[in-house]
Amino acid sequence: MRLALAQLNPLVGDLAGNGELILAASRQAASQGADLMLTPELSLWGYPPRDLLLRPSLIAKQGAVLNQLAASLAQELPQLAVLVGMAEPSGAAPLPNLFNAVALVEAGSWRVVARKRLLPTYDVFDEQRYFCAATGPSVLELERGGRTWRLGLTICEDLWVEEELQGHRLAGADPVAELLSSRIDLLLNLSASPFGQAKVALRQSLARRAASRLACPVVYVNQVGGNDELVFDGASFVMDASGGVDAGSGVVAGIAVVSQLASCKEQVSCWEVNGAGPAASLQVASLPTENEQLFRALVLGVADYARKCGFSSALLGLSGGIDSALVAVIAAAALGGERVQALMMPSPWSSDGSLRDAQALAGRLGLGSRTAEIAALMASFDTTLTPVLAGPPSGLSAENLQSRIRGTLLMAVANQQGQLLLSTGNKSELAVGYCTLYGDMNGGLAVIGDLYKSSVFELCAWLDSAAAGPCRRELGLPGDGELVGRTIREKPPSAELRPDQLDSDSLPDYAVLDPILKAYIEDLASTEQLIASGTPAELAERVMQLLRRAEFKRRQAPPLLKIGGRAFGSGWRMPIAAR
Repeated sequence: MRLALAQLNPLVGDLAGNGELILAASRQAASQGADLMLTPELSLWGYPPRDLLLRPSLIAKQGAVLNQLAASLAQELPQLAVLVGMAEPSGAAPLPNLFNAVALVEAGSWRVVARKRLLPTYDVFDEQRYFCAATGPSVLELERGGRTWRLGLTICEDLWVEEELQGHRLAGADPVAELLSSRIDLLLNLSASPFGQAKVALRQSLARRAASRLACPVVYVNQVGGNDELVFDGASFVMDASGGVDAGSGVVAGIAVVSQLASCKEQVSCWEVNGAGPAASLQVASLPTENEQLFRALVLGVADYARKCGFSSALLGLSGGIDSALVAVIAAAALGGERVQALMMPSPWSSDGSLRDAQALAGRLGLGSRTAEIAALMASFDTTLTPVLAGPPSGLSAENLQSRIRGTLLMAVANQQGQLLLSTGNKSELAVGYCTLYGDMNGGLAVIGDLYKSSVFELCAWLDSAAAGPCRRELGLPGDGELVGRTIREKPPSAELRPDQLDSDSLPDYAVLDPILKAYIEDLASTEQLIASGTPAELAERVMQLLRRAEFKRRQAPPLLKIGGRAFGSGWRMPIAAR
């Protein structure tokens, strides 16, 4: 039997469009001789559909789209069966009244063949708001190649049952263990698993464990593409248990990835198993390094956010600092340099070097660039506010005014030109409130809002290295020489809001600050735990206070691209008024 893994990029809520996407992938699969095509979790909806699932009209439309897909497949591709992720009405009156389900579409009709057991409600997930949990395992019997195949079906979280690998797991059933008595030939997992650093390796470890427990191959197909703050990296694979079972230990030998799809790309690829020996792989892609995976995920997130929200071009403020430089590179790779405009807004405190660096970077990336001096605007604000404040604005108020002037200019240009405004702040700044509401926080998307400052430096160093050349060329960036530039990478971080200002005047060095922030945010460490581990008490308490006090700012920040373990946004639900 030949299986096709359809690594699709759906548009959330576009049932008809996603049905056409599945049909187009089916044509590719059939041209490769596939018998059965797998699509990702909730592939007809796109993941996560959130409260669109509460609309009865869309649930009704889903049935019509499935009927049309079944009719089209019967007419064009009668030999192909397709597994489609869908939301199945449970028939119950109270909410939640849906199952996160899988339908088998073939022979001109469709039927539900699997329902999800484990419904995540941690981090960015909130599935128990919409779905009921299934009560038993799902096994599909399919006649292909002169024999009956027994296929175990699981959906995303159903594979995440190894606490020692994951560090945690949901309470409840073990869907993998429940399939032991069914003696299945293959385990299929339809997923919508967002990108995370080192997550590809974790998924494969989970699949390897399942392959060993069930003594059969595991086929894992994952969604790809950006949906709001989440980026799905695909990286689907087949984990084959071709070595057989060792009679002495009972452990399956020879478990390995035999088919690997690309990271951050749409793809349809086939894999064939004959049931009597090792399976044949038609396509094996090598996964990029961690820095390249991270960069590609950010590029994909920007490209899809713009495309799916109806923007064809973007705008950003380019200061000559490393954060805006990285965002500019990502935007150029995502949209093309000719579709990205940089606005430089020097104040009397901006250094000549920063302006030169910004202009040089815009030239390397092929960005359109304009300059708007803000000295006159600063003076007019001083004149207007002097009688109100009994003197001109000073200190932090004056510094924030510069940021808000720039933010207003950026919003005006983006509004006039129909551009997506990209915010350029990083996670370290957002964590401690080193950012200005209605100023540098303005924008429709915070591109690197989940990237700590130290990670910004690391990613920029990689981008400027020879190792990034092939990736840069593939994404339409200059392939040779420095891209961000040494002068940008090596200058001390500064917002240049007053003479000789440095970030370190207000904050600990990022090499000191970021590990403390990671402990507080990612590991949920307490101040006492940090002090016990060697962090000076005054520093630990100061950082925690800054983190707490900035909560109201984060609540008003633009959506950011989640690339880490715990990002600000839907996975961070802290109160504002709290102690």
